[in-house]
Amino acid sequence: MLLMFETSCRNTWRLVVKKADLVLFRLSALWTAVGLASGLAYRELTRSSGFSGFTQLAVVHTHTLVLGTVVGLLLLVLKRVYQLGEDRRFGWFVWLWNVGLVLTAGGMAVKGTLQVIAPAVAESPALAGVSGLGHIVLTIGFVLLFLVLGRRVRHAQEPAVATASL
Repeated sequence: MLLMFETSCRNTWRLVVKKADLVLFRLSALWTAVGLASGLAYRELTRSSGFSGFTQLAVVHTHTLVLGTVVGLLLLVLKRVYQLGEDRRFGWFVWLWNVGLVLTAGGMAVKGTLQVIAPAVAESPALAGVSGLGHIVLTIGFVLLFLVLGRRVRHAQEPAVATASL
């Protein structure tokens, strides 16, 4: 009975780990689509309205591609190498990171769009507050990631140190 339970737990854990890989992959693909769409939206909105100044829309493209796609793909590799999924905080990090990125990119997209179509409204402090909140959530995510990564890197080195001393 106990052996069946252990086998069932191992199989369940393998499924969770594979699912986490799939979630990271899909989030990276989603952020790629958002990044490409935001670049297209920036180009078309500014071109169609004859806008030639700076707008926050210009940096939404880069933020989503780097912080969404590139970071997501790097996490997929780091997760495999250091088994980041073994630490439950990694799941918290993934969702906090994505919420922070939605707030940041969303706030920037709204402000950038308003800078093009209604410049007077675009200077609302509330818009800066949303993006600022997004950056705060991203910072909390970074802290969680480094806590998880630090623990997993130390854990990965322990067996090497033990065999090296023999």
